[in-house]
Amino acid sequence: MNIGDLARASGVSAKMVRYYEKIGLIPPADRTLSGYRNYGDNDVHTLRFIRRARDLGFTVEQMADLLALWRDRSRASSEVKKIALDQVALLERKAEELKAMSLTLKHLAAHCHGDARPDCPIIDDLADADSGPGKLLEPARFGRGGVEPVRVRRSGESTR
Repeated sequence: MNIGDLARASGVSAKMVRYYEKIGLIPPADRTLSGYRNYGDNDVHTLRFIRRARDLGFTVEQMADLLALWRDRSRASSEVKKIALDQVALLERKAEELKAMSLTLKHLAAHCHGDARPDCPIIDDLADADSGPGKLLEPARFGRGGVEPVRVRRSGESTR
């Protein structure tokens, strides 16, 4: 099957198939005499595995480890379980951080009059980013570089 057929069968875009091939997550495809990629059923199963792992938030490195364990029939399930539990811990930490972000924004929105006046604690909070680490209660934002703290006002603290 060609890359378009593989993409439809696996649920992974052709662009991602090429990317996974480029980074070595999947082996290079066989080529026809005219140079087109040619895939088989095993490739569909591998890409479905990758898609499911990606849907669960695993990194490319973790997916490579999981693929190696999947292919190794003599694997110890304890290795797979450790990777999964590490991912659970990360997801739970991110969920807590999202909850903290939500609470912060709810708090700020509750203290914003939302009228024609220019005073706005939401804008004040965003503009006061260099207020120092004393204002940090919980990490509340994560991004490409990891966890970044967001300032949260303590109960009773003025919002200006």
